[in-house]
Amino acid sequence: MSLLRVVGRPLLASMFVAGGMSSVRSPKDVTPLAEPVVNPIRERVPLLPERTEQVVRLSGGVQVAAGVLLGLGRLPRLSALALAATLVPTTLAGHRYWDAGDDATRAQQRIHFLKNLSMLGGLLIAADDTGGAPSLLWRSRHTARGLQRDAGLVRRTVRATAGPAAAVGGIKAKLPG
Repeated sequence: MSLLRVVGRPLLASMFVAGGMSSVRSPKDVTPLAEPVVNPIRERVPLLPERTEQVVRLSGGVQVAAGVLLGLGRLPRLSALALAATLVPTTLAGHRYWDAGDDATRAQQRIHFLKNLSMLGGLLIAADDTGGAPSLLWRSRHTARGLQRDAGLVRRTVRATAGPAAAVGGIKAKLPG
């Protein structure tokens, strides 16, 4: 694994582990902010808990688990996707700069909103990073092409040898036995 991945993944994951721990320990601190975002999501995903406080705690738990896995380089692509999935509603709930009352608060929330967008970009890059190894999709396509090439070679070989083999067989059948 490259040095950039060894250093970069834990740096990217650190904010999620810290923020997730905060949400798990004190979900009531962010529950009022999360309420307007959680309710529409809960309507589309009926598996989510009824209480917003539990959803906040669940999101925090996912952030801690996925952040630790990403930081350790274990299942990094899946971990990055899980973190990205929790970051979108977290950003929409926590950094609604367009609803801020005064200019200073609006500017501060816009900075946090853009920071989260930047982290989302990093997570999407990490989710696509195969670490220099070909992805499963590439390997399966490469194998399929190889099998098609081999099948074509077998087909051409059979066609090339079928005619002469039939001729030899016909001659052999006419010979007295």
